[in-house]
Amino acid sequence: MTVTAAAPPRSPRPAVSDQDLRSLLLIRHFERALLRLFERGVLSGTTHTCLGQEYVPVALSALLRDDDFVFSNHRGHGHFLARHPDPDGLLAEIMGREGALCGGVGGSQHIYHQRFLSTGVQGESLPVATGVALKLAGTGALACAYIGDGTWGEGAVYEALNMASLWRVPLLVVVEHNGIAQSTPTSVQMAGTIAARAAAFGVRHHHIASTDVDEIRAGLAPLVDAVRAEPSPLVVEFATHRLGPHSKGDDTRSPEEIRRVRESDWYDRYAEADPERFARIDGEQRDLVERVVAEVSARPAAPAASAALATPSPEARP
Repeated sequence: MTVTAAAPPRSPRPAVSDQDLRSLLLIRHFERALLRLFERGVLSGTTHTCLGQEYVPVALSALLRDDDFVFSNHRGHGHFLARHPDPDGLLAEIMGREGALCGGVGGSQHIYHQRFLSTGVQGESLPVATGVALKLAGTGALACAYIGDGTWGEGAVYEALNMASLWRVPLLVVVEHNGIAQSTPTSVQMAGTIAARAAAFGVRHHHIASTDVDEIRAGLAPLVDAVRAEPSPLVVEFATHRLGPHSKGDDTRSPEEIRRVRESDWYDRYAEADPERFARIDGEQRDLVERVVAEVSARPAAPAASAALATPSPEARP
């Protein structure tokens, strides 16, 4: 069964709570700060920002309980910060500094913290989430797994949906469908629809086009309650947009495509709805992230990260 939410009007969004707005803007400024740090050569490796998609985990945050498990992916900073508002620990992890969530060895993509787990391997989390959901059945808790539209090219997704449906587990699959898999438009790499693929396994599907946090929650709340109570799996597909590049600077889209994406950004709409309050909280969160960056940057390296960097690679060993 598929339930489709109406597309949002172009008018400014209704005012959200201060808490939700702080969460949205914390994620936005955190992601922007990461890109600046990479530009300065301060960070190593790579990162994948969720610019434009921040409202997805923020809307879901109020529907999740402390005993739920959250499984994230390579684009998971927003998922984490909406669940655990700890920018200091997350940035320390990404930078390999003292106070890091995982000792500085997990980096941007591999976090394990208080029932939150992320991985950079496409499709890896869904079978694990299904197994965890099996253990949670009957407790009222659920496993929430975030995946992108590109991940539907992985066989593990279908194996997980098959077992989740057969076992009737409390599994919430959140699909952030931003229309592009790294640099490949979804229209040229996915036949059919996500709704039809879920239906093939008898799994319910709910489509959301809105960026209104309160509207999203109102529509999802009874469906999430059913995931817990029955229990049963549910696929929730967000039609969303990725403002930034796939990772640090590898955006292959045309200027016209990027312009269209930016027109759909929640940021300007929320600012128009309540300019004074938005500007105040926006400034607060921008300043908060700047302080976090300055403080974490001044910390020494985390012991585990230092040890990892000091260990020679197999090729370099005698």
